[in-house]
Amino acid sequence: MTSAATLPRPTAGYRRVVECMGTVFSFDIRTPGVGAAAVDEAEQWLRDVDATFSTYRADSEISRLERGEITMRQCSADVRTILAECEHLAVETGGWFSMYATGRLDPSGLVKGWAIERASDILARHGSIAHSVNGGGDVQCAGDAAVGRPWRTGIAHPLLPGRLAGVVVGTGLAVATSGSAERGAHVLDPHTGRPPDGLASVTVVGRRLAYTDAYATAAYAMGHGAQDFVEGLAGYAAFGVRVDGAMWCTSGWGNETGGSAG
Repeated sequence: MTSAATLPRPTAGYRRVVECMGTVFSFDIRTPGVGAAAVDEAEQWLRDVDATFSTYRADSEISRLERGEITMRQCSADVRTILAECEHLAVETGGWFSMYATGRLDPSGLVKGWAIERASDILARHGSIAHSVNGGGDVQCAGDAAVGRPWRTGIAHPLLPGRLAGVVVGTGLAVATSGSAERGAHVLDPHTGRPPDGLASVTVVGRRLAYTDAYATAAYAMGHGAQDFVEGLAGYAAFGVRVDGAMWCTSGWGNETGGSAG
């Protein structure tokens, strides 16, 4: 995923940055009285997800399932749920989202967004009504950054390092960007097994990050068809940067998300 940043920097509240799942997660809580205990639980949740779903850990359930050492019935409820959701997404996207795009079982395209969304839910259970959780540039926000001030999430320009291609402004939004600028060609076209062409990055905005992130992955994989695909998704909007630098956005971008480009 292409990195993003929640803007501007807070002047008060509780913040923490942790490394997990091969990336960096940042917690930014703006609700008074919610702090370390809430983030401790959310951080432990992320570490548990990594232990369960990591394709880089030989002892994870996903790795053991891939090797045939355990069956689906022996997997945890979370694993069964995620794999069922991945199958649903594969059908919904016409195969552009696939947990087998790399040729082996890898549900990471859904897992990270789902884990961040659930981490945000943990903070909410501790009483937070205003926070953001950013994992490697995918962001789940709750409430506003401050009274009368919505969250502002920058979209890193995939072709111009250090610059923003746009900003998403809104309340309680999920923002996910897929592209090759930060991590190289880690998203593959499931139909060919090769890196997709056409897009340098695509950002999708919704309310809940699990599907927002998965749709961003599918949209990036389909390249030129991404704009029409997101236009057909109720409650979602997208902004894309083509490999030639041209930009586009879906019809709901400005109205539904407050997004701005350029």
